[in-house]
Amino acid sequence: MRVVVVGAGEVGSAIAADLAGTHDVVVVDVDPERVEELTYSVDVLAVEGDATSPGTLRDAGVDEADVLVAATDDDEANLVVCGTARTLGDAFTIARVRNANFLETWSGSEGAFGVDFMVSTDLLTAEDVVRVVGLPAAVDVDPFAGGLVQMAEFEVAPESDVAGRTVSEADRFEDITFAALVRDGTVVVPDGGTRIDAGDRVVVIGRPGGVRAFAETVARSPRPVVRDVVVVGGSAVGYHTAKLLEERGLAPRLVERRPDRARELAEALPGTVVLEDDATDAEFLVAEGIDRADVLVAATDSDEKNLLVALLARNVGVGRTVAVVEQGEYAHLFETVGVDVAVNPREATAEEIVRFTQEGRVENVSLVEGRQAEVLEFEVREGGVLTGRPIRESVADLPDGVVVGAVTRGREFVVPRGDTVVEAGDHVVLFVAAAALPAVMDRV
Repeated sequence: MRVVVVGAGEVGSAIAADLAGTHDVVVVDVDPERVEELTYSVDVLAVEGDATSPGTLRDAGVDEADVLVAATDDDEANLVVCGTARTLGDAFTIARVRNANFLETWSGSEGAFGVDFMVSTDLLTAEDVVRVVGLPAAVDVDPFAGGLVQMAEFEVAPESDVAGRTVSEADRFEDITFAALVRDGTVVVPDGGTRIDAGDRVVVIGRPGGVRAFAETVARSPRPVVRDVVVVGGSAVGYHTAKLLEERGLAPRLVERRPDRARELAEALPGTVVLEDDATDAEFLVAEGIDRADVLVAATDSDEKNLLVALLARNVGVGRTVAVVEQGEYAHLFETVGVDVAVNPREATAEEIVRFTQEGRVENVSLVEGRQAEVLEFEVREGGVLTGRPIRESVADLPDGVVVGAVTRGREFVVPRGDTVVEAGDHVVLFVAAAALPAVMDRV
């Protein structure tokens, strides 16, 4: 499949890198340095130019493309690129936008702006934040199979029940599968004898109830139910986060220091208590009881302020901190210095777009530790290596680094064990190391 990606920033580069091994990828960007860097780092064809120009899109071969992804940091430019591409060929067009108003307009009119699929970065980020907020100790959570399956990644604290145990000893939950450990930044597929150390991250896949039960054994402190959530920052992400929390029956508090914006938010969020103040003031945090909150989400428009707010909140006693980090390279730094979870909007966007470029077979995807591995959901087809065989036999015919995390049949969750026979039409959630991905996609 030929894919044209417009924009060689963090989102576009991530999409290109993920697809380069299995697709014919062309990347277009106006910045010659980005074009040159991408040419050397990823096996793609890079074209320098303004993709709002029909000539540049012709140079990129958009007339022969199956998919065009407009992933620059400019919403309007992305919409123009998609509209222009529509006049030059039949490519399926995907637009990345930040402004959810564009998404609302597009959702109400099929094909608006010449876009076949639209991704709102701010809304996706808020959804990621809310999923993490709802699960103790989780640093990443993604739903699969219409919510029947969850993938979650947890950091193991020294006092955790699983620290120092082997995977076999820790695996006391029938309906989850231990898919991987992340140790010192490297993804490891464990066996039963692999020891789980404090500081490791554990990736599990399973029924949501089982994942939650496991979360409570891993959690640094027993907070099985999150009730008190504070959102700092009246940004678009902050607004969407508070709104989603309201929809889940919570009554969050939102702190915004700008008077006009605070008034707007108070009118738009009837179930949220909006506080007009500066969240970098420790006395304010204590006076308003924010120091006793279960979770604080730092969602201002500044990475630096989000880091400061999250660390200050942790220092005064907030149970857990989540920070939005625009610059992906800073995410690990945030977590290293004490922020519990760093959520990168660009990574969330790349994951969502990659799902729509996997030849139509992959129904959901989650990237693990900088694309060292992926968690994929797909429908099992007749003749595939998994079909009609016990899992232990079929996995033996796949490359190393593949774990069957979950199986669903109709709307039923099937616990994947070695003797489980997978049938055509089942949905399977696989953990796949990056090196194994091309072979797996060819055989399943």
